[in-house]
Amino acid sequence: MSLVNLLTIVAVAALVVARQFKAQRVAAGGRKWLVLPVVLVVIALREPRLLDPHHPALAALLIGVELVVGVLMGLGWAWTSRLRAGQDGTVWSKGTRATAAVWGGGIAVRLGLMGAGALFGVHQGSGALMLALAVTLLVRGGVLVWRARHTRLPAGPRPSYGDQVAASPWKDRV
Repeated sequence: MSLVNLLTIVAVAALVVARQFKAQRVAAGGRKWLVLPVVLVVIALREPRLLDPHHPALAALLIGVELVVGVLMGLGWAWTSRLRAGQDGTVWSKGTRATAAVWGGGIAVRLGLMGAGALFGVHQGSGALMLALAVTLLVRGGVLVWRARHTRLPAGPRPSYGDQVAASPWKDRV
């Protein structure tokens, strides 16, 4: 694993984790959510040894499982994120505790895959991890955009806490 790839993975992971629990605008009309996954795929496919030449079938199987985990993580992340509409009608998403659980489970499975690969002597580079991260971000972005377009969220100002709540009748105390 090259230093550039390692720094790229760490930077993207830090950016994603730091931003997932802040409210983020879902750009339902734009393609902004495609940029980072495409960059990660390009970097991953530039790696010369994406597949281990000594164990190509097992390396391909591990990459396939890694991509499936990436899809499942992206789906879990997107469906556990809360959506809300802003006053101007824009849609915002924010991660929840369930989102953190999805991330924790996905990381545990990925560490298990790395351990299985090491156990079988399969050389694993950073390309598979970057591809899986790209798939995760791509699926999450696509599902969030789909949810933003197809979910009817009430726009406009929201009632404050306590608004539209009937006041309890005042009672005289003797």
